[in-house]
Amino acid sequence: METGSKKPWYENDAFWATFGPFMFNDKRWQATPGEVDQVLALLNLNPGAAVLDVGCGPGRHVLELARRGYRVTGVDRTGAYLDQARTKAAAENQTAEFVQADMREFRRPEAFDAVINMFTAFGYFDDPEDDRRVARNMAASVKPGGKLLMEMHGKEILARRFFPRDWTEENGDYLLENRRITCDWSRCDNTWTPFRGTERIVCDVSTRLYSAVELKDLMIDAGFTSATAYGDLAGAPYDVDAKRLVVVACKGN
Repeated sequence: METGSKKPWYENDAFWATFGPFMFNDKRWQATPGEVDQVLALLNLNPGAAVLDVGCGPGRHVLELARRGYRVTGVDRTGAYLDQARTKAAAENQTAEFVQADMREFRRPEAFDAVINMFTAFGYFDDPEDDRRVARNMAASVKPGGKLLMEMHGKEILARRFFPRDWTEENGDYLLENRRITCDWSRCDNTWTPFRGTERIVCDVSTRLYSAVELKDLMIDAGFTSATAYGDLAGAPYDVDAKRLVVVACKGN
């Protein structure tokens, strides 16, 4: 990866290639069916519903939803991830649509019964207006009566158990993460350093932090009519024991 690249980290294909094995490891793939069970319970979707996965990556949730008979579209900007997803879908003879597009631009008016945005695939952009654009696109893409589910690391949870540094191991490779809270608790700046033999690559990653009320308000402003926060995908309360920030927003008829 060219650390001096002028592109922001989220538009750098080398970033996604380098860190994909850590983000989408075997353990995460194995957890996908259980996550989809919980997503479907929270959304209460009818069989065969049309679902949009914004920021789908290599298609973990798209493929699992397709296996269960849902009509699924996955959107991501990283072509290599979509190629992986298409290959897996073809190998399983599954039907799913994969679209290479920037989430700030993708919009398919009233085409989907539900939209999902999983694994903190939100808050990448420097300009908060870009987050609002994404939220408006998701709201516009949902049919009247449809729902949105977002799942991320909430600000309150990070404040409760903040670790400035930790390590991840994956098949003998290691990832060092150094974290800093900046901009009055509106962002978390990270420096990621993978260790593969003698290889040393450093990448700076910054994401916008959302509290439950901030994320709910953003979804209402974007065009949803109600929003509820949960502390995990099982639907636990968003309280002092919350593990993740999950928001389910509904769009009125």
